[in-house]
Amino acid sequence: MAEAERIIGTPGTPDDGGERTAAPDASGTSGADQQSTVDRRPGRGRRIAVLFAVAAFAYALDLVSKMIVVAKLEHHAPIQVVGDWLEFHAIRNPGAAFGFGGAFTIIFTLIAAAVIVVIFRLARKLYSFPWAVALGLLLGGALGNLTDRIFRSPGIFEGQVVDFIAPKDFAVFNLADSAIVCGGILIVLLSFRGLDPDGTVHKD
Repeated sequence: MAEAERIIGTPGTPDDGGERTAAPDASGTSGADQQSTVDRRPGRGRRIAVLFAVAAFAYALDLVSKMIVVAKLEHHAPIQVVGDWLEFHAIRNPGAAFGFGGAFTIIFTLIAAAVIVVIFRLARKLYSFPWAVALGLLLGGALGNLTDRIFRSPGIFEGQVVDFIAPKDFAVFNLADSAIVCGGILIVLLSFRGLDPDGTVHKD
C-alpha cells in the first residue's frame, strides 16, 4: 500500500516534498507542529468536496448507463451510433479495462479496492483542484467497475463488468473505464508540470 501511494504521488510537506521529522527550531516549534499547521491551512475541505463530487457524478453516470444497457440493449442487436465507426454493443467483461486479462477477475477486483483505499488516504493532504478532479475520476471509475465485480454474476468478487461502447477496431469499454483513463492522463500531465497533490510545485 505504501508503495502504491509512492507511485501515485503521496504528498509531503511543502518545504522538502516528503515527510520528515524535524528538530524544534529556535522558537521551540517542532517539525510535527509545523506539519500540523500546514495541514490546517484553508482549502482542503473544498478540494475534498470536489473530489467526492466528481467521483459521485462519474459513479452515478456509469451506474445509470449500465442499468439502461442491461435493460434495453443486452441480448439485442448492436445499435449504430456513428455509422460503422461507433456502436453500442452490450457485453460482459470478466477482465480489466477494455477486456484485458479475463482470467484474473479476482486480482483486478483487489486492485480496484486497493486504488480506492489509496485515494482516500491521499485525500487527507489534498490541496490541488486539478488533483481533486483527477482523483475523483479515478475513484468514480474504480467504484463503478468494483460494483459490477461485487454484485453481478457469476458471483461476489468475480462479477463480470458491463461494457457497451464499441468503437470500430477497438476494445469495448464503459464510462467507468473512460473516467479511469481520463483521470490517469490528467495525473500524468500534472506530474509532468511538477504539481503535487498538496498544491506545491517543484522543478526538476
